[in-house]
Amino acid sequence: MGKTKYINSMGELTRKDNSICFRKNGKNVYIPVENTNEIFCLNEVSLNSKLLDFLSKANIVVHFFNYYGGYSGTFYPKEYLVSGKVTINQVKKFENNREYIAKQIVNGIRENIIETLMHYYKHGKSEIKPILTHLKKDSKTRLEKATDIKEILAVEGDIWQTFYSSFKYILREEFVFNKRVKRPPDNPLNAMISFGNSILYAKTVTVIYNTHLNQSISFLHEPSQGRFSLSLDLSEVFKPIIVYKTIFDLVNNRKINISKHFEKSVNYCLLNDEGKKIFIDALEKRLESVKEHTKLKRKVSMKTCIKLDGYKLLKFVMEDKEFKPYSLKEGM
Repeated sequence: MGKTKYINSMGELTRKDNSICFRKNGKNVYIPVENTNEIFCLNEVSLNSKLLDFLSKANIVVHFFNYYGGYSGTFYPKEYLVSGKVTINQVKKFENNREYIAKQIVNGIRENIIETLMHYYKHGKSEIKPILTHLKKDSKTRLEKATDIKEILAVEGDIWQTFYSSFKYILREEFVFNKRVKRPPDNPLNAMISFGNSILYAKTVTVIYNTHLNQSISFLHEPSQGRFSLSLDLSEVFKPIIVYKTIFDLVNNRKINISKHFEKSVNYCLLNDEGKKIFIDALEKRLESVKEHTKLKRKVSMKTCIKLDGYKLLKFVMEDKEFKPYSLKEGM
């Protein structure tokens, strides 16, 4: 898989011969085309149609983020793996098997949250035992009994709220929050969650671009105009083990500091440039971390596991193979 390039500064992105050039403060920084598959623009960046044509031919995806660290949109090259047959089958699966896929995704979230919390329980956080019991028993039973999307989404919401209730036992006191606030985030923890989720979502957009799947036909989230809802589906199970584990590590090991790494206003709180760099470095390290894949019998990165989930879904769509999202505990 190609590499990700992050642009944190204001500047101009252009084509220079057969390379991508980022110009800031009168200096040029060159980005190689050969091993790049996505670019994240986290600040105000200008570009032109000549560059977009070049990026399109190289199948490089560009993601844009707004001032609040939220995902704004993606420059998406012409789909080179488009398949009418896959799209037709995906629609059929949506009509006939939506609840099955949605349940599998929510169960994947539940299992990966349990595995994340078990680490802290084993390291002396006995207070989270009732939370683990609820996730292992009550949430599982409710999910099994759910018969429609509305009920499945209600279970998902309860699972996330239960997870949030564990933060006061896991995180340093100054980072604990009262509730999840997204647009815009209102405190340091919400700021990191929103930023991390946005990056993970954008990375999943790139992953699905490199499969035959149709981005707009989702199963857990409602298919809607204006967003790639299938990327929301596939990224969900990775949030606990990529985004939240990154946050827990940064906070508890004092790698990120409220006074040094955040910008605060009356109604919002954001990571500043230094905070974003620290967060991105930690997130990328986790994405590139490798584990033994039980089925493949070889080490694969977490980033590759997202791609493998895309292929699992494709096999379900085309071959009726069982779809089970990545499980940290099972290693596949």
